[in-house]
Amino acid sequence: MLQVKRVYEERSGSDGVRILVDRLWPRGISKEKAGIDLWMKELAPSDELRRWFGHDPSRWEEFKTRYRKELAEKVKLISILRDMDRKGTVTLIYAAKDIHHNNAEVLKEVIERG
Repeated sequence: MLQVKRVYEERSGSDGVRILVDRLWPRGISKEKAGIDLWMKELAPSDELRRWFGHDPSRWEEFKTRYRKELAEKVKLISILRDMDRKGTVTLIYAAKDIHHNNAEVLKEVIERG
């Protein structure tokens, strides 16, 4: 099972493998508190795309299109996540405040499509 969760939410036993999918470490949270099992910053949007988006919901559709193009070049990493998902629960962890407009949601869609 694949799920998405903010890093600032409490860790739970149902999280399975917790994978941080942001390029930058989340502000104000220690590694111990975050409880991250794996940090796959290579799957985060490029710095250029991240800055352009700026978490502006009006840019969401274009962000998703551009981010999917970036992810299309990371076939091996996506494949690793698909394999992990088949074996058990995987939680994609992100730091953005917006629970609907963030890279982890797009990444989840891409993984589930495969």
